[in-house]
Amino acid sequence: MSVTDRNDDAEFERLANAVLWPGFLGRTVPAWLDAALRRGLAGVVYFGQNVGGDLAALSAGIRAANPRALIGIDEEGGSVTRLEAATGSTLPGAAQLGALDDVAATEATGAELARRVRAVGADVVLGPVADVNTDPRNPVIGVRAFGADAALVSRHVVAAVEGLQAGGVAACVKHFPGHGDTHVDSHHDLPRIAVDPAEIERVHLAPFRAAIAAGVDAVMTAHIVVPAWGERPATLNPHVLGMLREAGFDGVIITDALDMAAIREAVGIGGGAVRALAAGADLLCIGNPTNPGAAALPDQDERDYRTALDAIIAALRDGSLSRERVAEAGARVARLAAKLAAAAPDPDGADYDAAGIVRRALRVHGGPPVEQVPAAGAPFVVDARRSSTLAVDSAAAYVADALAGGGDTVRIDTARLDEEARGAAVEAALTQADGRRIALLVDRIDTDPAQRALVAALAARAGDVVAVNVGLPVDDAGVPVIEVGSASRIGAELARERLVGVGR
Repeated sequence: MSVTDRNDDAEFERLANAVLWPGFLGRTVPAWLDAALRRGLAGVVYFGQNVGGDLAALSAGIRAANPRALIGIDEEGGSVTRLEAATGSTLPGAAQLGALDDVAATEATGAELARRVRAVGADVVLGPVADVNTDPRNPVIGVRAFGADAALVSRHVVAAVEGLQAGGVAACVKHFPGHGDTHVDSHHDLPRIAVDPAEIERVHLAPFRAAIAAGVDAVMTAHIVVPAWGERPATLNPHVLGMLREAGFDGVIITDALDMAAIREAVGIGGGAVRALAAGADLLCIGNPTNPGAAALPDQDERDYRTALDAIIAALRDGSLSRERVAEAGARVARLAAKLAAAAPDPDGADYDAAGIVRRALRVHGGPPVEQVPAAGAPFVVDARRSSTLAVDSAAAYVADALAGGGDTVRIDTARLDEEARGAAVEAALTQADGRRIALLVDRIDTDPAQRALVAALAARAGDVVAVNVGLPVDDAGVPVIEVGSASRIGAELARERLVGVGR
């Protein structure tokens, strides 16, 4: 290799590092990551496996290697939390804030989230969700969205962005051009949006336009295909990403994770990295190296990073990806890093009352107020929620435990049971409940016949059943319902308050 080639490769590595944003394993800085940061890696994204030790010290170690590293965290509050992954979120979720429809509460929640994120040394929040959840079957958005109405979602997205960015962190609205009208999870497959483009423009793009007008720092792409705009997923589609620039957005376009099946199984992490940059993305979220589960290798984090790095270098070397495009992307990332390094956040929100907000958002219907119905001691919790996904820890035990107040719980996974097995599970639960009030924890009684059948079976056999719904609201469940709207610890605690009465 000639001196010129070596110099070119060093420059290509510098350009590539400036646009890469990997996850990593562990609670200390791995050697490979330290070296990459010293060579100009844009930063890192924290996931649940990084949290639990001294996160502020971890952030300090990252910034010792690269003082301008962007440290992102996939923290939405409510059903999606990394900071409180072990115990459950103590912040309201988007659906709760949308149901309350108090933009001051949403802005205050954004400011409190910013305070918590800065306290651990991070500076980019992958939120708020700007999707308009128009398909109630949506397996990946649901209560992560503020609602199903574009105007409501728009005003709460703006409030959340303003709260976050006043707190000195970058907000990243997601998932452009809108993941709300899907019934496929892009972590596992590639959704196709068979919606009239005029409706997408009118409904699903509205919150993103509002966020851009409010000065949002970053926008995350969606791995979805809109056939009217071509067969490439939005993350890899220059027409779709060009719509952001045409709307006046000059901030950082961040990809959703490139290790998600919608990209990984189509073009691979490396192919996705190159095509996303060519399409107009600026910062490439490589993903969470624990996502392969048992198939994850001990060095999965470094492997994923090097796959993306090597692919970008090769594309720069053969000219299929222009230096100018990658340099432009890196410059946008660097501008954001400089802005955040100089940020002077507003004072912390000492008067912020998360419990008060969530309490106001709870709704009880389908019978008399549940706290006025005599209950034989603490409730017996039957947890019938869906299994967890890569995006949302739907079936996290802390929700059922908080609802039970440390008492008895039983898990019934309705998706895995036929009618006979469901009947046996009901009999076993009734025996364990032993006459106590049954709190039936559900998240899909609006669209899942199996969950509704379980509600009916328990209601027919037990004298006192209350559905505690952490999913989208339902009109009629055949039993009293506490609409919580979030699979969070604080939501479960306040639902329990309604079940047993304050102070009892």
